[in-house]
Amino acid sequence: MKPIKKKTKAKLEKAHIRLRVNGEQVEVAFAPHKTLLEVLREDLRLTGTKHGCELGECGCCAVLVDGSPVLSCLALGVALEGHEVTTVEGMTDGTKLHPLQEAFAELGAAQCGYCTPGILLTAKVLLEKVPRPSRDEIKEALGGNICRCTGYIKIYEAVELAAARLTGEKAEPAEESIYGWQ
Repeated sequence: MKPIKKKTKAKLEKAHIRLRVNGEQVEVAFAPHKTLLEVLREDLRLTGTKHGCELGECGCCAVLVDGSPVLSCLALGVALEGHEVTTVEGMTDGTKLHPLQEAFAELGAAQCGYCTPGILLTAKVLLEKVPRPSRDEIKEALGGNICRCTGYIKIYEAVELAAARLTGEKAEPAEESIYGWQ
């Protein structure tokens, strides 16, 4: 008779990193194979960032890393040690919405809302670099963000409205933006 060997379980190693998320220093432990998207949603419970294609093609998972848009489904969490990550939850100023968030709500630029976090963060970076972008510049900047619900027009109009307000203009949406052509 053969002696029975006890199987030993492999000890799961966890990665421990420190980073700033939405302006707060955090320390998080997670399986080292996890993407930034998984770390944000599963370990930090920041569920505003959405799972989309998980191939880097739709932009739903876009977050800002050190101020630049990054597809969180393609970034490993362990690579973010010491970096600054901003999610859609970090766009607000306390309880006050960012002007982009206000414009999106006002114009109905978000329908199901699944793509909206990635679009908002990408548009935020655009407006920081180009305060009054042209429609073509908006289209180019948001080109990596796929929306399955809208025809994009309300999204572009919301970015334009937020841009005007951020530069100090007293801007109101055009009546046809809210009610359609009459």
